Amino acid sequence: MNKRTLITLSLAALASVMSGVVSAQAHVTRIVVPFAAGGARETLARTFYTELGTELGRTLIVESKGGAGGAIGTTYVARAEPDGRTLLMAASSHFVTAQLAAKPAYEPVKDFVPVANIGTQSYVLMISSALPAKNLKEFVALAKSKPGEFNYGSAGIGSSTHLAMAYLLNVADVDAVHVPFKSTQEAANEVSAGRVQAVIVPNAGIGPYVQEPKLRIIGVTSSKRSALLPNVPTIAEAGLSSYVFESWFGLLAPAKTPKAEVEKINAAVNKVLALDVVKQRLATQGVQSEVMSTAEFNKLFLADRELMAKVVKSSGMKAE
Repeated sequence: MNKRTLITLSLAALASVMSGVVSAQAHVTRIVVPFAAGGARETLARTFYTELGTELGRTLIVESKGGAGGAIGTTYVARAEPDGRTLLMAASSHFVTAQLAAKPAYEPVKDFVPVANIGTQSYVLMISSALPAKNLKEFVALAKSKPGEFNYGSAGIGSSTHLAMAYLLNVADVDAVHVPFKSTQEAANEVSAGRVQAVIVPNAGIGPYVQEPKLRIIGVTSSKRSALLPNVPTIAEAGLSSYVFESWFGLLAPAKTPKAEVEKINAAVNKVLALDVVKQRLATQGVQSEVMSTAEFNKLFLADRELMAKVVKSSGMKAE
């Protein structure tokens, strides 16, 4: 075998390998979570990704890209190839992060197309058990007696956990200091350690905190009590009658993703949400699944942009 023939065969073999790599990549879809690994949103994405991958005939990967209150991962998806192979696990905070940025790296509506709704989730208010307060009224009274001395944690500036707490404090007329962390879990750990006084966390993943003696759960943010915590009052019941905070979860794709691809993923997600096993997993995390067409989800998406703008304004939240 001469040198030229050897080179030709080597190049052919390399081309074959590269072709296989490209083919394999074409069958991989990433669900990007714009917060740190181990957080509530990643946990939620993992409740249905296996079944969704089977329905689509693809390998699905859940990939966390945290930082900047969700902006890093969200921007990554906004700039990805619009081929339906990169999706964003988004929530209501999608609009807030951009509103609070001096120079937003992405436009929350123009840079994305709504693909599929997953469901709605409420949140839980937890305080350090080292505090003498046993309920919301006592916590509010205690915080008011020490203006600016209490800290509250969140999963980052502009995250749902930040917005929910800032909004609550505004309604209660309480002055407290925001301490952003990389994840909800990290913020909750700081409350457990007594270095931070309060945090609002999603229902998803609330399980480990229920029996934690260093934490006290004093309210849920939804309009109705949570099935996971039936003995915990809503914030409205506990004394702030005008307060309700809930968030949708859904998948977004980069703008210009072909409509056929968007509809294909939407149909697959809706089939998966109809599975009893997936419904049960979501319910365990405090998420009420809800099947929507792309048109219905787009309507919710745009309406929530207006709602979040009002909540941000009323909460007094500003870029930090």
